[in-house]
Amino acid sequence: MTQYLLSMYYRQESAADVPDDLPAIMARVEALNAELREAGAWVFAAGLGPAGDAAVVTAGDEGPLVTDGPYLETHEAMGGFWVIEAPDAAAAHAWADKASAALGIPVEVRPVAG
Repeated sequence: MTQYLLSMYYRQESAADVPDDLPAIMARVEALNAELREAGAWVFAAGLGPAGDAAVVTAGDEGPLVTDGPYLETHEAMGGFWVIEAPDAAAAHAWADKASAALGIPVEVRPVAG
């Protein structure tokens, strides 16, 4: 089976960007997680801290250069992800469809290389 990354991107500019129905969204996500586990597709999933808490590290001759903030300046940032196992891209897309329905936002699907 191939592993796929299902990632969610959403606006993270301020605390006001948190949806009012977050508890309902999280309940749907937990139900999806249970379904993924039951189907044997679950590998790993995690939510990420705010993009504003990110740091970018660049290797340098005099040691690492650490810069505050996300690598890309954008209105939307990755907020979390699943790594799943699926027999093919169509099956991964079907799981992403369920994830998108649970979250109410698009979900990107990418095969994990290697």
